[in-house]
Amino acid sequence: MTDYSEHEMYLKKMLSNSIGSLNPSQEAKNRARKLSYSYFEDYKQKLICDYEGKELSDIPNSKVTSTSYGDTLKITHKEKVNFKISDNDFKNQMNSNLKLLPKIGVKTEQNLKNKGYSTIESLQNHDKYCDVASKFVNQVDDLSFGEIIELLDKNKYTKKCRDNVVRAISMVDKEDFKFMDIETLGLSNVPIILIGVAEIKGDTITSSQYFLRDIYEEPAVIEAYLSHLTEESVHVTFNGKSFDVPYIRNRCLSNRIDLDFRLPHLDLMYFAKNLWGDELPNCQLQTIEKELFGIEREGDVPGQHIPNYYRTYLSEENIGPIVPIIEHNRQDIISLASFLEKMYEDVN
Repeated sequence: MTDYSEHEMYLKKMLSNSIGSLNPSQEAKNRARKLSYSYFEDYKQKLICDYEGKELSDIPNSKVTSTSYGDTLKITHKEKVNFKISDNDFKNQMNSNLKLLPKIGVKTEQNLKNKGYSTIESLQNHDKYCDVASKFVNQVDDLSFGEIIELLDKNKYTKKCRDNVVRAISMVDKEDFKFMDIETLGLSNVPIILIGVAEIKGDTITSSQYFLRDIYEEPAVIEAYLSHLTEESVHVTFNGKSFDVPYIRNRCLSNRIDLDFRLPHLDLMYFAKNLWGDELPNCQLQTIEKELFGIEREGDVPGQHIPNYYRTYLSEENIGPIVPIIEHNRQDIISLASFLEKMYEDVN
């Protein structure tokens, strides 16, 4: 038997975890199989067999809901949650962040604090910054969360400034967070097939998902989602700033739906990279679930396979292929609440 050193044994183990190695492990083989096209084709056929004869009404907690654009399918799921965002007196914290004023960066802030100007309020007595400091002090109590986020977004001199966006969520009532995710038939100019939104009330988080039963129901799906939004709502997404929200806007234009909202938006993908990028293999949503929350999905269908599964649902008139899509979307939006709470704990 070959006598390997500890280092050689480690290298052998690491190499065996790669499907490209000369002697891949069974774990590597299973992982590669589950990423293959044939695996998801086989899984789809199994779902078709498992759900033969089943109807959309057989999906648990589903019902038809009406909008001014027609009917659509709504799936509701409730579960207990212990979501807590403790008060951190954020507006008072802002008073110590001199960089919130124009033309004050990291070095200037330090120089001013060395001279005794420790708060924006104290800068009202400074020859150069007195006017902008007085303007800030007079307006800060009336700033909305959206205006504060916009102000903080303009100040990214340091990691601490980026963390302040997360600290600021203490100003939001937890009922106003709208944890949202969409599934689509492609990456651009094609219908949204599912919109999910999770909301917290008391110790319960409720996910409401609106599903496109056929290709003509998209306006109803969109309007059903929009009914959850108010002027106080805050979008919480994962890569939603560059995809989900712009996509909804574009589909509203395509369907001639009047959309008039400019809501504050917390895209947790950027905060995840900032807070956890150094300790995780990557900052994909499911990696964060696994590494930080111990969640490993079973029977999940990745986003790139969703259009194919949905088209099969239409052509075969079989609900099997869309069952894991609905669960995929639900888990995404529920996870966002856990992410946001942990991010807040980490930066405080």
